[in-house]
Parts: sequence; structure tokens; C-alpha cells
Amino acid sequence: MRAQGARAGPKRLQVQRSRPYWGSDSPAEVGYSVAGTESNQGRDAGTGIRSGRARRITPAGSPTRRKSRPRSERLEEGGAHVVPARRPLGPGTGPRMIARLIVRRLLLGVVTILVVSVLVFFGIEILPGDVAQAILGQGATEETLKVIRDELGLDRPAVVRYFDWLGGLLAGDLGEALGTGRSIAEIMSQRMPSTLMLGGLTAGVAVPLALALGLLAAMYPGSILDRGISVATLCVISGPEFLIATLLVLLFAVELRWVPAISYLSQDATLQQYVRALFLPVMTLTFAVLAPMTRMTRSAVLNVMTSPAIEMAILKGVPRTRIVLWHALPNAFAPIVNVIAVNLAYLITGVVVVEVIFSFPGLAKLMVDGVQQRDIPVVQACAMFFCAVYVGFYILADVLAILSNPRLRHPK
Repeated sequence: MRAQGARAGPKRLQVQRSRPYWGSDSPAEVGYSVAGTESNQGRDAGTGIRSGRARRITPAGSPTRRKSRPRSERLEEGGAHVVPARRPLGPGTGPRMIARLIVRRLLLGVVTILVVSVLVFFGIEILPGDVAQAILGQGATEETLKVIRDELGLDRPAVVRYFDWLGGLLAGDLGEALGTGRSIAEIMSQRMPSTLMLGGLTAGVAVPLALALGLLAAMYPGSILDRGISVATLCVISGPEFLIATLLVLLFAVELRWVPAISYLSQDATLQQYVRALFLPVMTLTFAVLAPMTRMTRSAVLNVMTSPAIEMAILKGVPRTRIVLWHALPNAFAPIVNVIAVNLAYLITGVVVVEVIFSFPGLAKLMVDGVQQRDIPVVQACAMFFCAVYVGFYILADVLAILSNPRLRHPK
């Protein structure tokens, strides 16, 4: 019993069966008595829609239920606003959308490079030390230092020098090295093939190995092989490059004496000498980028393996190798390509530690030498090259992820 003064709400319907269903010849013989308030069982005079929360109950003698009308007709009858159906996308919407996304990524990359140029220029400006003093040495007088500063333009404001440097950079003029007076573009062109060769060899070893290990771990999840690969990748990804390089030098160069500890490449070196000289740098960079690609390949393939199509193929008895290689791997292409592109960018830009440890004559070693000699134009040119390559690979990863998305390529 409710207390007096409480708000009276609609009563719940009480349905009582007049006699049991069993033993009757048809459901129509079963009678019902429905108890409820008049507001629950009444209809709105304006709309004809039953008010309250009473449920529709088919009384005795009505063997069939009335067919419900479409929702749009009921909304129109009640005076409600009917939302029109969404217009299907046109045949050219997919390519136009992809083109807009790619142009947006390119513009974002250009803005990123401009911001990085500001950071590189003013970050090098605040480095301790005097460029003129580094060029002339400690015995230079104030007059000679002033002459050098005037020749190099160091007495002008930093903002003016930044726009002059940016204009020359856009025009392809990287300037001259302060120590030797040679063209920076010429110096970088001599060092660039070594860095590109090191990155290319590492990618040729690391990418197929990472895909193979990731697919093996995905084909046998939870097995000893899967656990071993996961533990090994975790151990490798936890160690920095200088630690891995030091351990490899101790093992292969000091203990086993198979390869030299310093990667020196001469002009008339043979293929065997190239392999021996590049073995330790390539192995170090391979261990650095192998773990992320392996773990991403495994997780992406296992995510696709839980889809209904793959489960149906498993139930039909399709071999697991065929399922992983022909059905799961193409559908997991987007995240795998993304992480591969990011790690390839790291191969070009993250070789500073490796080239310094093994004295490899590449662009990273050139930039480190320029920092030690306070050769600002060389450091700025190398830093902008690495930043441009890194941003370019990130844009490539985004574009490949967009192109591999079937919802954008084939919109409904």
C-alpha cells in the first residue's frame, strides 16, 4: 500500500489466465483479464497513439496480431519530424577523399619541416662556444675575431640570418663549411651513399626477418615458439643501441675475431671486405628495429585471425599456413606497413650512435664532427636532411595506410 499524498503513478498491468493453456484446443480459447488504469489503456485523442507504458495484449477470440506499421508512418501520424534517408556517396567520392587526405598530409609535412628548421637554427645558435674562436684557435686577437665575424655575418641579428639561411636552403644552396671552405653539398654527396647503403642493407635483413618471426608467432599463438620470440623481442627492444653495439664488438671482434671492430671502407675494397666491415653496424641496427616490426606483425595478424571469415575458413579445414599467408596477412597490411615505414625512417636518422661507435664514414659521423668543430652550416644541413627524411617516411606511412583502407577506396 502506498502512503497517502505520494504521487500516483501508472499501475502495472496484471494479467491473469482464466484457465490453463494445456488441454485447450487453440490459443484463442484462453481468456485474459487485464487490470490497469484508464490512462494506461486509453488513447490520445489527437494522435490515436496508446499513451502510458501499457503493453498490447491480444484478447481472447483474436487469434492474429495486428501488423505493425513502419516507423516513418507512425512518426508522421504523431506529427514528429522524419529524418530523411542519407544520400549515398557518389562514384568519385572515394578518390576525392583520398586525394584530400594525401594533400592534407603533405601540407602538414611542409609545416612540420618549417617548424623543425626554426628549432634547428636557433637550437644550434644557443650552443656554447664562439665559432670565430673555434676557427682561429685560442691565440686569435680581437681584431682577427671581429674580421671573421664580419665575413661570416655573425654580427647580424639571428632572425635575419635565419631567413637568409632558409632562402638559401630552399634554393639548394647549403653554404660552405667553415673549417675547410668546401661546398657542403659536395661533402654530403660523398658521405650520403655510405649512409644509404647501411640503411638499405639493414632494411633488407630486418624487414623479411621481422615478417617471418611475426608470422611464425601468429601461426602458433601460445606455443613455446611464440613465447620465445616474444621474450627475445622484449629483451632486444629494452637495450639501447650503444649497449648492443658494445656486446657485439666484444663477442665477434674481441673474442671470436671474425670481423674488425672499426668499419673502414676503402675505394678498392672487395665484396668480402665490405661484408666484414658492415657486419657489426648492420647487426646493431637490425636488432634495434627488429622487435617493433615483429611484435606489430604478430598482433596485427592475430587481430585479423579473430574475424568471422577467418573462423569460417578454419572450420572448413583450410590449412593454417594458407589462412595466415593468403587471408590474414593482406588484411593486416596497413599497420604492418606503417610500422615498417617508421622504422625505415629510424634507420636513416638514428644511425648517429652506430656510425660514431664503428667510425663509419656517413652523414651522422659528419654531423657529429661538425658539432665538435663548431661548424654550424654543416650541422644545420645534416640536421635538416635527417628531419626531412624522417618526416617524408612518416608521410609515406600515412599515405600507405590511407591507400590500404578499403572503406576509403570503395565507399558505399
